[in-house]
Amino acid sequence: MLTMNGLLLCNKCFDCGTSIRHALLKHCAPRMNFTEETATKKNLPGARLLLAGCAACIGGTFQYGYNLSTINAPTVYVQNFINETWRERYQVDITEKALTLLWSTIVSVFTLGGLIGATIGGTLSVKLGRKGTLLANNTFALLAALLMGLSYPTGLFELLIVGRLLIGIHSGICLCVQPLYLGEMAPTAYRGIIGMGSSIFITGGILTGQVMGLKEVLGTEEYWPILLATTCIPAILQLLILPWFPESPRYLLIDKGNDKKCKKALKQLHGATRCDGELEDIMKERNNLTGFKAKKPWELLADRSMRWQLLTVMLLNAAQQLNGINAIYFYANYVFRQSGIPVDQIPYVTIGTGACECITALTCGLLIESLGRKVLITGGYILMSICCILLTLTLSFQDSSPIFPYLSMVCIFAFILSFGLGPGGVTNILTTELFTQTSRPAAYIITGTVNWTSFFFISLVFPFIVIGLNQYSFLVFLAVCSSVAIYIVLVVPETKNKTFLEIQNEFKSSNNRKAFNANNAEVLPMST
Repeated sequence: MLTMNGLLLCNKCFDCGTSIRHALLKHCAPRMNFTEETATKKNLPGARLLLAGCAACIGGTFQYGYNLSTINAPTVYVQNFINETWRERYQVDITEKALTLLWSTIVSVFTLGGLIGATIGGTLSVKLGRKGTLLANNTFALLAALLMGLSYPTGLFELLIVGRLLIGIHSGICLCVQPLYLGEMAPTAYRGIIGMGSSIFITGGILTGQVMGLKEVLGTEEYWPILLATTCIPAILQLLILPWFPESPRYLLIDKGNDKKCKKALKQLHGATRCDGELEDIMKERNNLTGFKAKKPWELLADRSMRWQLLTVMLLNAAQQLNGINAIYFYANYVFRQSGIPVDQIPYVTIGTGACECITALTCGLLIESLGRKVLITGGYILMSICCILLTLTLSFQDSSPIFPYLSMVCIFAFILSFGLGPGGVTNILTTELFTQTSRPAAYIITGTVNWTSFFFISLVFPFIVIGLNQYSFLVFLAVCSSVAIYIVLVVPETKNKTFLEIQNEFKSSNNRKAFNANNAEVLPMST
């Protein structure tokens, strides 16, 4: 043990060549009862860092959530518009099947656009940068708003299809690039809080869309084109605000090799007194990745050293769509009607579900650095599994007693709370944390493709599941939630307060242990 400035430092601190601050936190903490948490409790994320996160989210995931919910309010009005346009063109009313097909196309083409956006988002983030891609992405949102707003005055319902496709591409890109930007600019101690911005703004967008879709606001036959065109507002806000904030420091140093711009970005985001520690971590990661270039998706799929990280995030992203949250919203209107809520009041109750999800996302953001990612996401899936069982029972006895519809309503809100508390927000953060700089964009392309494909699959298959199984369809989601919870407990490490290199090394050591055990299992029978 050596003494410096009255503090005891172990020899390991000097042997490894780390800074005194790093030594105190990493090596000497056990001897001094000094932890990273106690060092950072006094320091909160800077206002500039939080504002940069908000600027990225307002035109990103907020836009995604907003466009998910606004399309629901004008359903009847859009269908009437299609019927009237068809009659003017062909002098006959459109058939019910053709109307259903056109409306389904308007809704589902958003998913196709998201899939396209996910496949190009990672590539754009490498070529244009994280911030540059987010800014350029607003082109799709502005074009979509223009086309959807002009559809009614021009009598062209085809513009709605093209507009929804474009806003879907925008959503696919932002869901890929925005978590990259947030995760790379945030310090290690606050990566979870900043990363939760994606989930918080998705739920905020959904809630805002539900409010804007009310009859008292823009949810009327007269104003529905304006409702769909309001998607330009978040895009304009981002174009005005985000240019004032810097590019991702990790992208500037590791991808572009620009030391000066990286240091300047760190000072802007974290302040002069806090940027040294982050610069040290980024330098270590760059030194570890010397000679490596950004991987393509197929290269990442072929990399055996990354297979467990990739399998984990692919499973979590698929489960995010297949865990039953879409089924909950489908059954919500039925349960609300059974509970005696008037049909014209159901939209106001639905706003309650949106507010519920928004509150839980905020709660998750406050808890994620204290409880950790693994506890929140595992606990969320366990609670969702319990809700699936209870909801199956309450729906089965729906007509037996007046109390069961209210119990079903409680289960619906509990399910939404459980989803927002863990799976809804932590999934994107883990996708950022389980990969290093060169493999992260490719990982987001793969996981984005899995997520949007699962979204499309559940939208296509779920109606048939409901027809065949009715309330027992939640037993399918019970199997999904419980299986994912078991997998997380057994495979996924805790990533709280760990650098990207530490997380990668933990996975490598885990892979080596598994390979060693597998080799021993093969050698033992041979020796016997």
